[in-house]
Amino acid sequence: MASSDQEAATALKVQGNKAFASHDWPTAISFYTQAIEKYDKEPSFFSNRAQAQIKLEAFGFAIADATKALELDPSYVKAYWRRALANTAILNYREALKDFRAVVKHCEKLVRRIEFEKAIEVSDPPSVFEELNIDSMVVDDGYDGVRLGNEMTQEFIDDMIERFKNGKLIHRKYVFQIIKAVKEIVYAEPTMVEIGVQEGKKLTVCGDTHGQFFDLLEIFRLNGYPTDTHAYLFNGDFVDRGSWSTEIALLLYAYKWLRPNGMFLNRGNHETDDMNKVYGFEGECRAKYNEKVFKVFSESFSALPLATLIGDKYLVLHGGLFSDDKTTLDDIRKLDRHNQRQPGQQGLMMEMLWTDPQTEPGRGPSKRGVGLQFGPDVTKRFCEKNGLEAIIRSHEVRMDGYEVEHDGRCITVFSAPKYCDTTENKGAFINIGPELKLNYQVFEAVPHPDIKPMAYAQNSILSMM
Repeated sequence: MASSDQEAATALKVQGNKAFASHDWPTAISFYTQAIEKYDKEPSFFSNRAQAQIKLEAFGFAIADATKALELDPSYVKAYWRRALANTAILNYREALKDFRAVVKHCEKLVRRIEFEKAIEVSDPPSVFEELNIDSMVVDDGYDGVRLGNEMTQEFIDDMIERFKNGKLIHRKYVFQIIKAVKEIVYAEPTMVEIGVQEGKKLTVCGDTHGQFFDLLEIFRLNGYPTDTHAYLFNGDFVDRGSWSTEIALLLYAYKWLRPNGMFLNRGNHETDDMNKVYGFEGECRAKYNEKVFKVFSESFSALPLATLIGDKYLVLHGGLFSDDKTTLDDIRKLDRHNQRQPGQQGLMMEMLWTDPQTEPGRGPSKRGVGLQFGPDVTKRFCEKNGLEAIIRSHEVRMDGYEVEHDGRCITVFSAPKYCDTTENKGAFINIGPELKLNYQVFEAVPHPDIKPMAYAQNSILSMM
C-alpha cells in the first residue's frame, strides 16, 4: 500500500475524529469507513468506528469493528474496552468479562512496570544528556530560522515565537541546547526560591497554562513580554492537555536562559512522568521531535524548584498546604528534591504539587484521589506560624481566573482561559510591584488553530471512554 494512501487515510480519520467530537456520529462513521477503504491495516480506524457505532447503539457493528482491530493488533487495549462495552450493552456479560479482564491485565502490567522502575531507581540516575552529543548535531543550510549559538538571544526568541505561531518547529539541536542550559540553571536554584520586587520593577505571577500557547501570548500582549524590569513567575502545569505544550515549555525555558533572574518556574503536578504519559506531553514530544526530547524535558522538570517566596509575604506553590501543621518554610528549604525525581503518592513534595483548599475547617480527603484538602484554619495557622500574608497557588480552574479564599490567605490563580476548549472560564494573572500589593488581571481566551486539546494523548486510557 502506498504511503500516500496511508497518509490520506489518516487525514480522513482526523476528519472523523472532528465529527465525533461534534457528536455527529454518522459523519464520523463515514470518514472512518473512507479511511478503511484507503488503508485497512490500521487498527485505530476500526476501533474509532466501533466507538461511533456504540454511540448509535449499533452494538453488533461495534463488536465486529473492535474484533477486526484486535486481529490487526492483539494488544490494542481500546479495542478490548470498546468490545466489552458493546457486549455489555447487549447483555452478553460473559464475553464482556473476558475483554474487561484484558483491560485489567494491561493496567496490572503498567503498575508492575512503574513498581519495577521505582525499585531500580537510584538516587542520582545518569543524565540523558550524557547520551547526546549536541555539539555534533548539524543544522542544515535549509533551516529558515534564526540560528542559536552558545547563548540565548532576544532575536532567537522573537523568531521562535513567530515560528510557533505559524505551526513551525525549531531545530532539534536548539531544543536540546535550551533544555540543557535551563536544567543546569534550575538545578542550582534552591527548592524554595526567595525573591523580592525592587523599585522600578514588576513581577507577574501566572497559574496553569497547560499547553495553551496562544493564550500565553495573549498574556504577554496584554501585560508585556519579559524584560529586565518585568519578571514573570509561572506556577507549574505549563504542559499537558493543550496541544502546544512543547511550544510553551520551550518559550518559558528560552526566557529563563536569557534572564535567569527574570523568569521563575515552579514545578506543577503535570511536570511529572506519570501525568505526561497520560495527558499528552510525552506524545507531543514524540510527534514533534523525538523520544529523547521528552526524556530531557523530564530530567529538567525534576530539577525545577517547588516553591517561590515573594518578599517574605507570599508563598507561591502549585498545589497547596500540608498534612502536618508542624511543616514550616524551613522544611521546604531543606527538602532535597534532587533525591526524589518524581513526587510519588505521599510526602512533602506530593503535597506541594497536589493538595487543594476546602471551605470546611480541618483537613479532608482529596477529590482527586491524591493528596488532601485543607481548610481555612489550616491556612491561617500556616501563615501565622511562618509570618506570611497569604499563599498563592494554582492547580484548579477558577471561572473568574482567580479566587481569594480562606479570609484572604489562600489565593488561586489559573491562566488557561476556556480550559481545554470546553470550560467557559476566564484566565488571570497577578501583578506585584515593590509595595507587594496584589493586582489581579483577568483576560479572555483567544482563537487558536484547529487542533483539539489532548491531540497527542489519543493512546491514553482516558480516550477509551
